Amino acid sequence: MIIESRLSDFPPARLRAILADLPAARGYRLVVKPLRYRTRPHLAALCDYDRRTITVQVPEPFRPWRDRIPYRAKRLRGRAARGHPFAFRWFYRTVRFRTKTEVIRFLYCHEYYHYYLHDVLGRKGAAETACDRFALQHFRRRAAPG
Repeated sequence: MIIESRLSDFPPARLRAILADLPAARGYRLVVKPLRYRTRPHLAALCDYDRRTITVQVPEPFRPWRDRIPYRAKRLRGRAARGHPFAFRWFYRTVRFRTKTEVIRFLYCHEYYHYYLHDVLGRKGAAETACDRFALQHFRRRAAPG
């Protein structure tokens, strides 16, 4: 995987080390760049299948924050739906993003799963809760050395 960075404190060699224990999106380019925000930091990334690029944006200036990540949805039926055929109950996990490294790993895992669904399994890549679930399971987990 080719890695490009537009963050001075994260050169490609450092990014490669940060992502070394995660699966690689073969044939894709990873671009890490700053995210300018107005009021508060948030998560932003994109998997472009046509250009074969995963873009991860890191909030600048960075400060730790909490974000609610939806990892599951249960369809409501009967009285619970009350006339809404597509009513869901959402399940969230609140995650505190303490470092830029955590943001990069989380967003890469999320976008990697979009790539995996689309390019490897040949399914539609728009499965946001499945991608969030994959990212939640893997972004803080480190493989044992050796």
